[in-house]
Formats: sequence, structure tokens, C-alpha cells
Amino acid sequence: MIDLRKTLLATGFLALAACGGEPAGTTTPALPALDTIEVTAASNGAGSRWDGVVEAVRQAELTAQTAGRVTAVLVDVNTRVAQGQVLLRLSAVEQQAGANTARAQVRAAEAAAAEAEANYRRFSALAGGQFVSRAQVDQARAARDSAVAARDAARAQLAQAAQQADYTVVRAPYSGIVSARLVEPGESVAPGQPLLAVYAPGALRIQVQVPQSQADAIRARPQARIELAGGEAFDAAQVVVFPAADPVTHSVGVRVLLADMPGAPAPGMTAKVVFPIATNAAPSAVSLPASALMQRGEVSGVYVIAGNQVALRQLRLGQRSGDRVEVLAGLKPGERVAADPVAAVQALVAQRKAMERGDD
Repeated sequence: MIDLRKTLLATGFLALAACGGEPAGTTTPALPALDTIEVTAASNGAGSRWDGVVEAVRQAELTAQTAGRVTAVLVDVNTRVAQGQVLLRLSAVEQQAGANTARAQVRAAEAAAAEAEANYRRFSALAGGQFVSRAQVDQARAARDSAVAARDAARAQLAQAAQQADYTVVRAPYSGIVSARLVEPGESVAPGQPLLAVYAPGALRIQVQVPQSQADAIRARPQARIELAGGEAFDAAQVVVFPAADPVTHSVGVRVLLADMPGAPAPGMTAKVVFPIATNAAPSAVSLPASALMQRGEVSGVYVIAGNQVALRQLRLGQRSGDRVEVLAGLKPGERVAADPVAAVQALVAQRKAMERGDD
């Protein structure tokens, strides 16, 4: 689309000159040659179009599993990481102290369990010669079992303390790209606080909600085309229609999987999903290439060619499909418009100069 600022000034001048009146019998000079486009009716088979947002199938927000202070952030946004790679470190003074205490308790509990086992064995041997009573053997057995239980509890405490120490090192859960960096070195974090976000770029999808009236048609023909804001378009790898409607909105979810390809859109980008099913487009709608449009703010228009006359006409636009735009009002099928708005302005200027010279 072309900016209307200078164009509107030029056409406004020409219109004012025309309104000033020309002598009767003056012939309008021939319009310089222009490439034109015939306005065509918009096809009802263009498909059903829905807005969606690209999201990664595998995406993870990495949160703090223990309290601490951030000592190092080793990656930034858009950094590619490998599975298991260290991404961030937290201070581990308290966690390491807890792990060391737990190790000492395990050693003490293991020594006590070993002593209790030895005492039980001695009492069992002496009981065979009736040097000790059965009650003493039972007490030795109970002491041994209690010591073994204390040892197992100490080992569990050590495992928990060691896990807390491991939580001070944040690693990538899988190979991917860092999509968000939410903390900086020196910040204190609490358990559950987000630190980083990572996604796997190889699997992307878009999920849209469609009316129940269209769900069966999409299910019967599970195909879709993805259109990005930049004009790129490509076919979906797979279309999955949810089996049930949402009980609140009464719409049906459709999940569109994108093929793994170079230059794939990033998560968070907006896109249009086009399903090749019949729609209820207005029969009077027409379409034309987007390159023929002039744009100034919210105002859109085209140069309409009729014989030797060129007129700038304001339009009301509808949906865009690829390189074509639906026109809801302002044009009729069969009319011709300038393919290049800049060339149309130049032709108007040339025609005006010819009129001033009195050329036929």
C-alpha cells in the first residue's frame, strides 16, 4: 500500500482545477498508458479464516525450586541451549551447609546401627548357651531395629538436602531456545519464582476456536493454510479437531501443527489460519491486489480508470488473503483500477500539464 499524503495533495489540486471550469468544447487529453486491473468478485471458496497465536508444543517456564540469590545467568534471550546445559546458578551456602549436616548425621546413624547390629549378634550367640535371657535378646533386637530406622531416616534427610543443593544449578530440560530471561545476578528468589523460559523450535502449533457449524466440515477435510503478518504463507502439517465443544463458548477447538522448516515463526507471533471450506461471504464483495491500494492512516483507496478519467475512490476493506484484499464497499466487479498508484499520480500530472498546454 502507498502513502496517500502527497497523492491526495496532487489529486486535490487537479480536482480543484477541474472545478474551476474549462471552456466549452475542451477535449480532455489522452491519459498516458497505465497498467490496470479488472476488479473481480471475491470467491466464496477462499475459505474460513481465523486469527491465532503461534505457540511451541514443548515450552517450559523454569522456576526456582529453592530460595537463594542469583549468582550467575549464563544465557540470554535467543540463546540456543543443549539438554542439560547449565543456564543459571543460585547461591548454595545454606543448601551446602544443610547437606554437610545431613552427611554427618548419616555417618553417626550408620555407626549407631552397626553397633546395635553387633550387640544383637552377641546377645543372640550368648542366648544359645543361656548366658543371657530371652528378654535381653529382644531388647537388643529392638535397639538394632531402631538404629536401622534412624539410619534410613538420616539417609533420606541427606537425599533431600542434596536435592536442595542441586536445585541451585538450573539446567535446560531439553535442547531449545531461551525465550525469556526474568532475573538478573544479585536478585533474591523464592521457591516458585520464574527464572527463565525455554522452548523447542522444532514443533509449533496454532490453536483456534471455530463455530460448531464449521467443525464437521473441517473434520471432513482436515487441511489448513497459515498466513503470517509479513505475507508468508504455507500449508499446515496436521489439523486436529477437538471431539467436544467448549461448554462456555460452545465453540470447537482446532489445533494446527506447523511443519519443521527454516524460517519458522517464533512463538507469540500472530497468524491467520485458513480452512478450505465454503463460507458465507457477501455476494457483492470484490477483491483486488493489495499493491493497488493507497493507504493514509485509516483511509484506503484506489485509482479508478474510466476512459480518459482517473478518480481516487475511498474503499471499505474486508479480509486479506495472501496478496489480495476483499473490498466490502466502493467498487463493483468489472471496474478497472490502476495497478500502480504512483504511476496513476504521474499520469494525472502529465494529463494536467497537457491540458494547460492545450494538447489534444
